[in-house]
Formats: sequence, C-alpha cells, structure tokens
Amino acid sequence: MNLLLLEEADFVAPDRVVLSDRRLKHMQEVQGVAVGDTLRVGRIDGLLGSAQVLRLEPREAELSVDLTQAPPAKLPLTLVLALPRPKMLRRVFQTIATMGVPRLILVNSYRVEKSFWQTPFLQPQSIRENLILGLEQARDSVLPEVLIEKRLKPFAEDRLPAISAGTLGLLGHPGDHPPCPRGPLPGAVTLAIGPEGGWIPYEVEMLAKAGLQPVQLGDRILRVETAVTALLARLF
Repeated sequence: MNLLLLEEADFVAPDRVVLSDRRLKHMQEVQGVAVGDTLRVGRIDGLLGSAQVLRLEPREAELSVDLTQAPPAKLPLTLVLALPRPKMLRRVFQTIATMGVPRLILVNSYRVEKSFWQTPFLQPQSIRENLILGLEQARDSVLPEVLIEKRLKPFAEDRLPAISAGTLGLLGHPGDHPPCPRGPLPGAVTLAIGPEGGWIPYEVEMLAKAGLQPVQLGDRILRVETAVTALLARLF
C-alpha cells in the first residue's frame, strides 16, 4: 500500500479521520507505524497529502490529515474490454486503476462464456475494492468509471461511434493487421481488447464500422491482462 486512501465515512472532522479496518491492520503489521509518524494519504475522488498519527490503539487509529496535492493525471483513454474470466477480472481492475485508465467498458463477445457474467467480482462493491487496491499501488485517488454492456451489437452500433468520435480508435486483434502505433500520441484513444483468442470476424467488422482500426502486437497470443498492460505501455 503506497497510499492510504480515505473514505468519506472516515472523517470525524474536516481534518481528522478514524480508521478501524484493513488499513489499520496494514499500518500496524506492515508499516509498523507509531504515534507521531507521517503517512501518504488521499481522499477518494479528491486530493492527496499527508497524515500524522495522533492515536494508535489495537482496534482504532486517529490521524490528522492535510490534503493539498492534485492526484496524477489519467490517460486520455477509453478502454473497451471483452469480459475476462473471473480470476483474471480482479487483476484487470487493479491493473487499469494502477495504470491510470479513467474509463473501462466491459462488453460481451462470442468467446466470452456466459458463466463469466455471474461472477461476484462484477458486483459494485467488489469492483470498487479492486479498483482501490490499484489506486493504492499507484498513489492515485480518483476511481475509474466502470460500465457494463452485456450486448455487444447495440453497444457497437448505437453508442461506440459517439465514444470513439474525435479519438484514435484501435482494435487489438491478432492477425494480418498494422502494428499498434507507439506513443506518445497526439490525442485521445479508444482501445478495444478482445477475449483470449481474439474477436471473431463478425465482431471485428462491426467494431471497425464503429471507428476502431484493427492493430496487432505480433504473432503471440497474449492473455488479456498481459495484452492490456502491453498495449497501454506501447501507446502511452
């Protein structure tokens, strides 16, 4: 945990917080803090700064906070992602938050198993918890927006063209396509990444009509979480 993120409910005064959950345990068992120590903190969807430990007890800690710094800038990106398998989904949420993705849209695909949509990791509280873990790693405080589109065709035909308008639209897909461009790029990007094995031809055609140009990273087929990291690193 490189940043202690503070919830609205933690504040007992404008400049005071009381903690009693996993963050307290981390402070005690991992950071080994003591009264008087200073920690890096941030208010969720707010400013960053520092906090001094005023009181430290087995089940509760009180901190004085001073929040004056803006969080790091997000990437100029909308990421459209075919829903990964549940075990991978948790890591993807953490990765996109760590790397500064401001908006993630999860979509269906022919190669996405129906059972994936039943995972508890798609529950709002679970999404939020994993995004927070990613923000803590990156020292960021602003939660990415996560949208869910279970029907790919209406999304691609009715909403995606407006999302990709005025951006560089890219469709990550293995095959005989131009290489993915290298950053830094002059403007915003809309990037779609498919399931392992890629999109089916009908989906490639449909997404291309919405303004996304197919690009590839080479002959190797990557896991979704690896493709996300590789493409973001290449573009930004």
